[in-house]
Amino acid sequence: MDFNRLYADHQTLLVAAERAPSEHLRALHEDAAGMLAGQIGRMQRALGATAATMWEGLAGSDGFHASAASR
Repeated sequence: MDFNRLYADHQTLLVAAERAPSEHLRALHEDAAGMLAGQIGRMQRALGATAATMWEGLAGSDGFHASAASR
């Protein structure tokens, strides 16, 4: 799969989370973004990319939900 497409999809999910009309929808978008970040991280790791660690860190939903809870 094309990394540029994955990066764009991840960004789109984050924007959708930011604009979500409810906490439930926000959490759904954040979870989907986290899963996609994990996929990006795994793909990068397979290629030996050092950025894999950052993306794998974003895959944890705690980081997304913690930022959402602080709003």
